[in-house]
Amino acid sequence: MDATRPDAQAAPGTDEIQFVREGAVARLFLARPKAINALNLPMIKGISALLTEWAGDDGVQTVTIEGAGERGLCAGGDVVAVRRAHLEGEDHLLFFREEYDMDALLADYPKPVVAFQDGIVMGGGIGVSAFAQHRLVTERSKIAMPETIIGFFPDVGARWLLSRAPGELGTYLALTGATIGGADAIAAGLADTQIDSGDWEGLVARLAQGEPVPDDLGSTPPPPLKAERAWIDECFAGDDAGAIVQRLEAHRAEGAQQAAELIRARSPISVAVTLEGIRRAATMDTVREVLDQDLVLADHLVTTGDFDEGVRAQLVDKDRSPRWKHARVEDVTPAEVQAAFG
Repeated sequence: MDATRPDAQAAPGTDEIQFVREGAVARLFLARPKAINALNLPMIKGISALLTEWAGDDGVQTVTIEGAGERGLCAGGDVVAVRRAHLEGEDHLLFFREEYDMDALLADYPKPVVAFQDGIVMGGGIGVSAFAQHRLVTERSKIAMPETIIGFFPDVGARWLLSRAPGELGTYLALTGATIGGADAIAAGLADTQIDSGDWEGLVARLAQGEPVPDDLGSTPPPPLKAERAWIDECFAGDDAGAIVQRLEAHRAEGAQQAAELIRARSPISVAVTLEGIRRAATMDTVREVLDQDLVLADHLVTTGDFDEGVRAQLVDKDRSPRWKHARVEDVTPAEVQAAFG
C-alpha cells in the first residue's frame, strides 16, 4: 500500500493519517509504515476527526481502514510515549482516553466500515479494526493481543470480543498473547472473512461504485486452533490464574505446556488482572462499558503494576529480562487483583 500516492490528503494535525475519496468510499490509511503504523496521539486524533466528518457526509457510503506499507495494518499503540509521560509526571492517560474514544466511535459508527486486517494487526490495531462491520483478514494476517508481556492487559475494548469467543479461546489468547492467523481470528470473533490480499483493490473499486460489501466476499478456512480446543477449554476454565498455569503444566498436550511457558514469561499481575477482566467483560452490556473499565485498569497497571518495567524490557532497553514485582502468578493475591478495578 502506497502512503505517498499523489491523490492522498493528510488528516488534520498529522501526515501519518492519510485519506482518499474514491466515489462512494472514503479510504483511511494509517501511514507510518516504518513503525508498522503504530498509533500515536496525533494519529488517533486524526482518525477520530475523519470518522466524525464522514459520518455526516452523505457522499460517503462506506469507509475503509487500511495500513500503508507491506508489513501490516497496525502493530499497536505508542506505549513507549505513555511510559515516558508517566515517568515525567505528565498525563499518562491522555493517550488511552483518546484511543478508547476512537474505538467507541468505531463500535457505534453509523456507516459500514471495512477494515483490511492484512499483515500484522496487534494491540491498538485490534481497536482500530475489530469493531468495524466488515473485518477482512488475508493469508498474511498475524493477529495478537500481546499486552501481558509488557505488564499491561488486552485493552482497546478487546475484552468485549475475547470474552465472547467460543469456549475459553479468548482467555487463551488474552493470557498468552499468542499470535494467530486469519482463520483463528475468525474463529475467535476478531475477524469475519478471509480474502486473498491481492483482491483488496478490486473490492475497493466496487465499493467506490456504490456497491454494498458482498455477502460472498471470501472464505472461512478451518482454524488450526480447533484441534487444540479440548485442552484450551479444560485448562483455561475458572477464575484462578495460578490454577490455570498449573493445569497447563500438568497437561500432556505439547500446546498446553507451550501456553504455560508463554504465561510464565509474562507479568504475573497483568495475567491475573487480565483473567478477572475477561470474566467481568463477559457480563457487560456494551463496548463502551468495557472501554470505560479499560481506562481504570490502564491507570492502575501503569501507576502500580509492571507497565514501566515491561515496556522498558521489551521496547526501550530490549533486554527481554523484565523484573516483575511478583515471581509467579500464584503470588498475586485476590486483593491485589480486585484493587485494579477501583
